Amino acid sequence: MSHTSADATGSDPAHAPEDAPPSPPADNRAGEEGVFSGAYRALTLGVLLSVGMVAFESLGVATVLPGIAADLHGLGAYGWGLSALMLANIIGTVLAGRAADRRGPWRPMALGMLVFAVACAVAGAAPSWPLFLVGRFGQGLGVGAVMSMAYTMIGLAYPERLRARMYALLSSAWTIPSLVGPAVTGILADQITWRSVFLLMLPIAAVAALLTLPGLRRLHRVEAAATVPAPATPWWKRPLASAILLTVGTGVLLQALLLKNLVLMIVLALAGVAVAVPALRRVTPEGTLSARAGLGAGVVVRGLLCGVYFGSEAFLPLGLQQLRGMGTTLAGLGLSAGAITWVVGAGLQAKRDNGKNGTRTASTVLGFAVLLAGVVLIASTILTSALPSWIALVGWAIGGLGMGFGFNASTTDTLEQAPPEQQGEASGALQLAQTLATGVIAGLGGAAIAFAQNYGGSTRTALLGVFVLTGLLAVAGMLIARRLRPKAAPQG
Repeated sequence: MSHTSADATGSDPAHAPEDAPPSPPADNRAGEEGVFSGAYRALTLGVLLSVGMVAFESLGVATVLPGIAADLHGLGAYGWGLSALMLANIIGTVLAGRAADRRGPWRPMALGMLVFAVACAVAGAAPSWPLFLVGRFGQGLGVGAVMSMAYTMIGLAYPERLRARMYALLSSAWTIPSLVGPAVTGILADQITWRSVFLLMLPIAAVAALLTLPGLRRLHRVEAAATVPAPATPWWKRPLASAILLTVGTGVLLQALLLKNLVLMIVLALAGVAVAVPALRRVTPEGTLSARAGLGAGVVVRGLLCGVYFGSEAFLPLGLQQLRGMGTTLAGLGLSAGAITWVVGAGLQAKRDNGKNGTRTASTVLGFAVLLAGVVLIASTILTSALPSWIALVGWAIGGLGMGFGFNASTTDTLEQAPPEQQGEASGALQLAQTLATGVIAGLGGAAIAFAQNYGGSTRTALLGVFVLTGLLAVAGMLIARRLRPKAAPQG
């Protein structure tokens, strides 16, 4: 969806590299320079194309994934089609961020684009579902690197007065492909083959690299004014190791749920939880696991919002295509409808946001309630024949409206509570919660489908379980959203 990485900047805008594109002189010509002026044009176009490429691929694959799973006999592990990408995204983000801190953004961006392109080729040519998942995992590594570097580059390459404009453009770079991606990929899958969706990414990635990478060679790591010795910490408690352990533990849990052997399933699931939970505690702000009022609750709210929205959205095309007989192209319009109304909801929330105590909490609660209504409507349409199938598209437009309200309000309220020196940590925790929740709910939904297949159930029953789960998460979100602000803390 269009706002997946909008707040994980991963950069320090307070510093500028020595060899960055020169800022214009502070005279009457300053207003003439913009993000598309000569010094920045290629880099701006490259960054926008890179982010747009990721957005297009993201919703495009979600649209055609049911057909891919059917073609490659992967319905029993359907959730891994999304979970593999999301979990790898965590590792890619952390690896790229650390590499950029050491040597600048050129290497991680170049490697991220290369890995993404190669992984698209692997997924597009995959003769089997396991090899397709290998490609999806590689795409996740590349997406994590590309997205984190996109925001890092803005902080390094552009003067402060142009950064807000670039961040706004990046939102458009997500929104526009989200609107057209499902329709275009649906047509490609219907008229040619789903493999063409992945192959289309190769020339786009090449052009993005040609525009972006040359300008990045001038950007170097910024040396800190004073080096503060890092505290002695065992390697397994450091950020990179914790991110990897979180990913591995979550992956073991999700894979365990696909097993037919009940004893082995329980043992591996508990092992996965034992690895993932301590790692999650180390990479999120204190109080996150208990939803402590303030930052901790804000991170949990982001996870719940994205679990409800993206978890439901992941199975919307599958339900429409398999249970209601809708074509790939038309089913993809549901995803576009959600993208459109997300933007509308965000705009309406911004107009009613006066910064007063409780305003954003109320908007977040309202967002969860409207999102819940959207989930109920798409579930009723997909799981019964009482309503015309196109009502699901309306339902997901309602869901997107709620997401627009809740996402922006909760993000603003959470980040306002983080001190300046913790903005990066807070935004990174929000992004981690979003990625992890999306991957876990998709994995649990895939496990429900596998369980139904293994024990004589149906896809309809499995999807009922998915929508009940996301509906319950929405109810939990309405309750926890009231903890976005500590009671004693004034807002604004």
